[in-house]
Amino acid sequence: MTQIITNIKYLAGVRENFSPLRGEELRNLPIIEDAFLIVEGDQIADYGKMSDLKPTKNPKDLYDAGGASILPAYCDSHTHLVFARSREDEFVDKIKGLNYAEIAARGGGILNSAKKLGETSEDELFNLAWKRLEEVSKLGTGAIEIKSGYGLTLESELKMLRVIKKLKSKSKLEIKSTFLGAHTYPVQFRDNHREYIRIIKEEMLPVIAEENLADFIDVFCENGFFSPDEMEEICKAGLENGLLPKLHVNQLNSIGGIERGIDVNAISMDHLETVTDRDVELLSGKIATAAGKKWNGISTLLPTAAFFLRMAFQPARQLINAGCAVALASDYNPGSSPSGNMNFVIALSCIQMKMFPEEAINAATLNGAWAMKLGNELGSITRGKKSNLIITRAIPSISYLPYSFGTNLVDRVMIDGAWIS
Repeated sequence: MTQIITNIKYLAGVRENFSPLRGEELRNLPIIEDAFLIVEGDQIADYGKMSDLKPTKNPKDLYDAGGASILPAYCDSHTHLVFARSREDEFVDKIKGLNYAEIAARGGGILNSAKKLGETSEDELFNLAWKRLEEVSKLGTGAIEIKSGYGLTLESELKMLRVIKKLKSKSKLEIKSTFLGAHTYPVQFRDNHREYIRIIKEEMLPVIAEENLADFIDVFCENGFFSPDEMEEICKAGLENGLLPKLHVNQLNSIGGIERGIDVNAISMDHLETVTDRDVELLSGKIATAAGKKWNGISTLLPTAAFFLRMAFQPARQLINAGCAVALASDYNPGSSPSGNMNFVIALSCIQMKMFPEEAINAATLNGAWAMKLGNELGSITRGKKSNLIITRAIPSISYLPYSFGTNLVDRVMIDGAWIS
């Protein structure tokens, strides 16, 4: 099936060369004004200036954008979209002044989500996640990574991963699955870390590999959670089972997680609210770790989590100016970022992290795709890539998207060549 979209005001993110964008490259968002775009089946076939469009013999193929703009669908590379219940009671507790430790002592936090998930059936989990997936797709997300990590037992972690696998099979969105059994230590293993790590390595990972339930492995490396040594051990076990590392590091403290992440060749390192100058140099690939390794992965920033937790925002300008490849993601989860709206992620990045609109859009599309190993398929307007597209309402400029942060400017979304309802 051929679809010809005409009268596009701005066709943004047009690229022939689409490797990850680093440093100053992030500012370059190629745009064709007064453009057309041709979709063949589920792929982008051609594009150009309206003045160069050849007449079609079949007017049914035409879709008049009417001066709207088109950009690649968002690639949200860090979410916890499968969860059993919301946690607005903890939201109110935080307003009252309770800190994370006090909320956790009352049974809140990750362990709260784990308890609720253990009580929820696989079918109910799927239905809840499906509704969330439909919501974010209508807001422009065309590819998404989803983590486990609210199970923390063999049975519940497998339940989450099987739900994600079912989402993959039912949805047209490109979905990547990440095993995050090392999200926190269950209560019974708080004083016996070795036993829980053994369970991850010897009981969880073999089943996950056998059933092909995950693409990546993740570890929350932080004081009070998993140490850099523990993270490295778990990542190496994941690699032995075919899972590539994508890691939570430096959310609260700089404790060596970045260096170990480089040593295990992580695809992306995410959060990064707290980084030293040396951390930035490591992330940029300008200096090597003690093991002599340099990094060329993606630094994924999650500004809505910092916003929701009232934390300092990630130093996006410092990272970009140092030459890092920065991506943006939603961190959609019930505890610290209960929203998967990538439009708000982009706006917040510009408003609070001083990213330019072009940088934020590139970080949420092409670099987000690379953070999921999908950069050859998604994230830019490129011939042969999948036709995952956002059509905006009429806007005066691309910068208007983050500027008008309270307005939904997504008019239609195309996934694999089909308009979603």
